[in-house]
Amino acid sequence: MGHEITFYGHSAFKITTDRGLKIWIDPWLDNPQASGVEIDRDADLLLVTHAHGDHLGNCIEMATSASCEVVSIHEIQQYLLSKGLPNVTGMNIGGTYVTKGVAVTMTPAVHSSSIQEGHELVYGGEAAGFVVTLPGGKSLYHAGDTAIFSGMSLIGEIYSPDVALLPIGSHYVMGPREAAHACRLLGCKRVIPMHYGSFPVLTGTPEDFVREIEGLGLSVEVEVLQPGESCSL
Repeated sequence: MGHEITFYGHSAFKITTDRGLKIWIDPWLDNPQASGVEIDRDADLLLVTHAHGDHLGNCIEMATSASCEVVSIHEIQQYLLSKGLPNVTGMNIGGTYVTKGVAVTMTPAVHSSSIQEGHELVYGGEAAGFVVTLPGGKSLYHAGDTAIFSGMSLIGEIYSPDVALLPIGSHYVMGPREAAHACRLLGCKRVIPMHYGSFPVLTGTPEDFVREIEGLGLSVEVEVLQPGESCSL
């Protein structure tokens, strides 16, 4: 058995390694796209790209045991520790942290980040993405919420991810046109679109994304997963 990627709507993914390690990224499992999907919320490692509720999601309830480690930017780490989570590691953009046989590199993202606490907004540090390198060397890039930025070319050059998970919804993130150009910058050959269709304002579609990629003449496999569907890495 190899590594497996499962999509749970919006930007929520679970990576199950060939050794059975369960890694979640942005586990908002109460999102409307996940309605009716059976979800095993067991987790060994949780990665949070930024503090917005649709990405921090169900992190707190999933990480009450010290056996589950959360990795996030420093400011989110401090927030989660204040909520009583027992095992939270903070890092920052540009760094790599190795845990449980997995290398986690925090990359830039162009977006905002805050936590809604009642009527107040709590600063959530900088928004980020992750390059996750799994046992055996396979890697994936979860861009988080982001606009396109020229540094994506360096992410592709340095890390050469086997698959990129890119937002395409527009309004709050890249739309299909920008995401297609992101594929060009990254030099990726395989991409899974995310962060579309879960709110009415997220109007970008996989069909538009494919058309934009074809218009650029790129040789990129677009793998569209429905909530609850999996693919191999």
